[in-house]
Amino acid sequence: MPSRTRKDIQIGAKVSIVEKHNQRTGELTTGVVKTILTNSSSHPHGIKVRLESGKMGRVKSILE
Repeated sequence: MPSRTRKDIQIGAKVSIVEKHNQRTGELTTGVVKTILTNSSSHPHGIKVRLESGKMGRVKSILE
């Protein structure tokens, strides 16, 4: 279940995201949140973030 609310995600949290080019396959990327990119309080497909590695995608699960 994707984390659909912005308040659930903190900078520095370890999360799994799905990048744009992996949306069809659903392949997840794990990393630490550097920036929260979604301005609204919620989004039906998950909150968009940028990881410390520079990768961007929508949060599918929070690991820590």
